[in-house]
Amino acid sequence: MLDLRLSVAPMVDRTDRHFRYLVRQVSLGVRLYTEMTVAEGVVWGKRERLLAFRPEEHPVALQLAGSDPKRLAEAARIGEAFGYDEVNLNLGCPSEKAQQAGYGACLLREPLRVAELVQAMAEAVRVPVTVKLRLGLDGQETYPGLARLVEGLVEAGAKAFIVHARSALLSLSTRANRAIPPLRHEWVHRLKEDFPHLPFVLNGGLRTLEEALAHLDKVDGAMLGRAVYEDPFVLQEADRKVYGLDRRPSRLQVAWRMRAYLEEELQKGTPPWAVLRHMLSLFRGTPGGKRWRRLLSEGRSLQALDQALRLMEEKVGEEGEEEDPHPKGHPLPAHPFAG
Repeated sequence: MLDLRLSVAPMVDRTDRHFRYLVRQVSLGVRLYTEMTVAEGVVWGKRERLLAFRPEEHPVALQLAGSDPKRLAEAARIGEAFGYDEVNLNLGCPSEKAQQAGYGACLLREPLRVAELVQAMAEAVRVPVTVKLRLGLDGQETYPGLARLVEGLVEAGAKAFIVHARSALLSLSTRANRAIPPLRHEWVHRLKEDFPHLPFVLNGGLRTLEEALAHLDKVDGAMLGRAVYEDPFVLQEADRKVYGLDRRPSRLQVAWRMRAYLEEELQKGTPPWAVLRHMLSLFRGTPGGKRWRRLLSEGRSLQALDQALRLMEEKVGEEGEEEDPHPKGHPLPAHPFAG
């Protein structure tokens, strides 16, 4: 059974494997999603670069976008072979590029076609196929229409629904679509009431762990997005409060784990900025946090990270915090949520 209680939203140019690894240092339990990945890119592109991930990232889901049943089915099979725990279909992206290619939120105009896509994916893999969608399109959404769509996708094989509780306004930018369409959390709550046997995850407008957890008495899960990218330590209490794990990592401990990770990645030829850019907000709102960000942004190297780490160790000493920031051995304990 899918544990969907808490997850981090798929975000283009954000939730790549390096950022997912960082988040995993903060929370062992939170469910992770890839960036939206176009099916044709998986089928014909450089699969290893697109899909590779580390075992520590489990539980991790592959989010696909596309409009061709055969291509989506093949991409889902490839994702399953890579070891993803779930394959998710994107029905929420409102970008102009997505509209021109015929995938994402614009597919909500064609519920029968969407059902065909889900069915093709579900028949291709053994892992759960889930759907991430918006309430509707261009302010014309209705709750009965949303409920009918859910019914049709369940019949097609969808196992769970992540609902961004806004309509998609296709004339607006992706950024505007995260703010202008009104939030209707109550619609997601109502879906759970009307389909109690189905798992529903609420997405949209959640900025803190407390806000996310407040919905868990009405839905099966909550999904945080940019709040986590802006400060991964939004999830610092997640393992204790959600998963019953006795751990509360510090920012400095996570920073040292990421240093070990960066060193490994450099040996593989990964450019240092590919990892460091995700670490800029690691000390957000703390003494020395602005200088940490500046050192990484200007230096963009392992040496710059070492300089920033020395700075933050001094700050921790000044604050009188007692901890051993230097992890020994494997950067994470045995993962209780793998597979």
